Amino acid sequence: MYTPQFSNTASVSVRRLAWALGATMPAAVNRLVGLLPALYSPGFVCQRCKDQTKCRLCVFSKQISEQDKAFLLSM
Repeated sequence: MYTPQFSNTASVSVRRLAWALGATMPAAVNRLVGLLPALYSPGFVCQRCKDQTKCRLCVFSKQISEQDKAFLLSM
């Protein structure tokens, strides 16, 4: 699996978010990924997707309710 290198800013910021959440850095990143459909239109992302073989795993193929969005942001 491809493992990207974070910039120093991203690494420092995710570490602090993880501390605030009482979570690991991967868990903090997973929480951020879960919020992506609230930030970027799934239609926008899906139209430009270059690999439709993993749609069922992708957060953009799932609906995020306002309640879920509020929950994820409140943590």
